[in-house]
Amino acid sequence: MAEAAGDRDETTEVHAAYARQARRWKHGSYRSWEPGNLFIEYESERVVLRLLERRGLLPLADREILDVGCGSGRALLRLLARGARVPGLHGVDVQQELIEEARGAAPSLDFRVGDATELPFADDSFDIVLASTMLSSMRSDASRAQAAREMLRVVRPSGCIVVYEFSVNPRNAEVRPLRPRDLRRLFPGLRLDSRRVSLAPPIARAIARRSWLACTLLGAVPLLRTHTLTVVSPPPGVSSPTAEGASRG
Repeated sequence: MAEAAGDRDETTEVHAAYARQARRWKHGSYRSWEPGNLFIEYESERVVLRLLERRGLLPLADREILDVGCGSGRALLRLLARGARVPGLHGVDVQQELIEEARGAAPSLDFRVGDATELPFADDSFDIVLASTMLSSMRSDASRAQAAREMLRVVRPSGCIVVYEFSVNPRNAEVRPLRPRDLRRLFPGLRLDSRRVSLAPPIARAIARRSWLACTLLGAVPLLRTHTLTVVSPPPGVSSPTAEGASRG
């Protein structure tokens, strides 16, 4: 009973944290159309597409793609512009309000309310699973590990999981950063291809409005990058032991 109560407490905390972050994205410097935020989005998308191409997962037209913690669905809508097709795009988020917003923006896409620790999809359903700043919103190691197992359960052996996370985050008390060593613990025995990305958001927001070039130059300095973008995939010819153990009959 104590474990169940702990799970409920964490779920409530995650809901509250997501709701606060969602409000920030609609106001002030967090708004999606602000130049600094656009710079960060475009740069991370460019890196993701390059890494997917290296794994033979482009073009996206015939891929089944899941965004875990999809929010209002912006990432999936951007993938439509990159060649993905409507039947293959799926999103799940714990926030009913955000899912309703996503459905309003793209009613033909498959958006569902759900928890990352119990994804409402069958084993081996997806070629690409996205998780953008989702794991860092989970406080407990147990919840993070369960979410990782669930993503491994639903991704196909030939596919991959793309994790975009804070590795340095001194100003946001809502999240608990994930560093490469944390990801190695979450995905043991798997191949992890990590890149430091994203010019520190306060710097990007202060500079992008004046000079996109200055952001590009500063973003090339490793010490100024605050996020890690990691592609998780099984080594060639080897099934994921974690995924096998996570399968739910």
